[in-house]
Amino acid sequence: MIQRSGLLALPYGLWLLAAFAAPLGAVALLSVQQTGGMFDPISLVPSAEQYTELATDYFYRRIFFNTLLLGVCVATVCAVLGYPLALWLTRLPPRWKPLGFAIVLVPLLTNVVVRSLGIILLLAPRGIVASLAVELGLPRPDLLFGWFAVGLALTQVFLPFMVLALYDVLEGQEKRLEEAATSLGAGAATRFWRVTLPLSLPGLRAGLVITFLLASESYVSAALVGGRKVLVSGMIVLKEGIEVMNYPIASALAMLMLGAGVLATFLIGRVIAALTPWIAGRAPLVTFSLPPAPRRVLVAVAEALAPVVSRLLLGIAIALLIFPLLLVIGASVNDSPQATVAQFVGFTLKWYAMVFENPRYLEDAWTSLQLALCAVAIALSITLPAAFALVRGTFRGREALGALYVLPLALPGIAIGLGMLRLLQWFNLVPPFLGILAVHVVLIAPFMLMLLRASVAQLDRSLEEAAGGLGAPPARVFRRVILPQLGPGIGVACVIGFLNSFGEVTVTAFLTTARMQTLPVRIYAEASFSLENTVNAISTIFIAMTIALLLLINRLMPLDRVWRR
Repeated sequence: MIQRSGLLALPYGLWLLAAFAAPLGAVALLSVQQTGGMFDPISLVPSAEQYTELATDYFYRRIFFNTLLLGVCVATVCAVLGYPLALWLTRLPPRWKPLGFAIVLVPLLTNVVVRSLGIILLLAPRGIVASLAVELGLPRPDLLFGWFAVGLALTQVFLPFMVLALYDVLEGQEKRLEEAATSLGAGAATRFWRVTLPLSLPGLRAGLVITFLLASESYVSAALVGGRKVLVSGMIVLKEGIEVMNYPIASALAMLMLGAGVLATFLIGRVIAALTPWIAGRAPLVTFSLPPAPRRVLVAVAEALAPVVSRLLLGIAIALLIFPLLLVIGASVNDSPQATVAQFVGFTLKWYAMVFENPRYLEDAWTSLQLALCAVAIALSITLPAAFALVRGTFRGREALGALYVLPLALPGIAIGLGMLRLLQWFNLVPPFLGILAVHVVLIAPFMLMLLRASVAQLDRSLEEAAGGLGAPPARVFRRVILPQLGPGIGVACVIGFLNSFGEVTVTAFLTTARMQTLPVRIYAEASFSLENTVNAISTIFIAMTIALLLLINRLMPLDRVWRR
């Protein structure tokens, strides 16, 4: 029985070896090569030449550390904005929670290019912010194509991850602790600082790790909103790997990004562990207390400002998530030839007509649809048995295996894309579609596995035992008892996987060819090099598809339960 339960997780592990470990291994091997031509033989004698060049060249060094600083800033801002939004979600009445979660999930599951276009419309020279400044008599600000714009775009993209990480912990907190603090005279600021924040630090750790890793490896938003004037490490990896074909440099930089991510994860974990000594049952390392008089003044000021600041941050967070998408929808029916003009000229549907009349868009959409459907089918076939193995298995190392299976979420997708690109060049008989498909399965399988594990854990085993006691064979028990209970969970996992696969750009951009492109890569390329308003029309179609599928999820299972299972 133990061996059988372990074998259920084997297909998932084999897929990770072929489509995750192999590309990472190729990148690690390429990073220690002296020469990197496409047809150069692979040397098994390692060389540190590429790492030396990256460490000594000021250009590479500056970009690398700027990227890390950007990741730190984005993670910090996401934490500041994430707490009010997560607390707001926990306090919503049950009937309104699905709507609150829709505010978070619609941006999360909408294509990153779409959200970046919304930020461009917001910050463009003739955009909303600039026009508002002029109306107020201020000079027209130049906010686009700089670090501020890139940081704002990345915050908008990754804020939902922080909110969900915090919500999971905040929702599970004992509500009577806050009630007790209130009865003892603690105000809102004191309750947050002394009760809510300390107990939510594990969720904050997860949110900081996720947002830092994703922000430090992202390049799509930086390329669009930064106007290629802001350079980040991911853009250099893409340029060196695809345009220059300097694979050793690209691979070495990708490995450095991987190392920085692992180090950051370790440091964040150590800091949070030091701030939560009660979890390990030890005394605090450092205690600090202000003198009574300054403390009373500080507490009084904090209590006076807390309601205003919390509402202000909540409003900013919701506006940042939703408003850029509304700008994209408005621009898609704007009779303006430029995609970045937020001023409304006149209503038109011609941009939609141009999209549906253009065979390239339809072909790319068909490719994306095929890719997403195949990826979901394969991911479901390997994650469902793995979920049963991880929930019901009794084999040694089960928890470690579960952590290993979600590892692709914590490692740079850029390295996976670069490694798969090189593997497809070495094994050129493999069609590019299969290479992209293999990577997409790796990218969506961890999400589906986490959702399916929760569904399997909630199964009523007494029903299975009753069916078995009545003589039903295992296959019939699975088909007639287990599968109907799992139906909603499987549907939710498949929809989430489909949306993630259909909208994926960061890794897919490495692997598409002139003859085969996905629709998100197509609109990323067009948004980078042209400003025709058809990109807003396609983006609005993406938003509508995301909303429609989230409505389907809500029919299967309330949205607030998807991440609370």
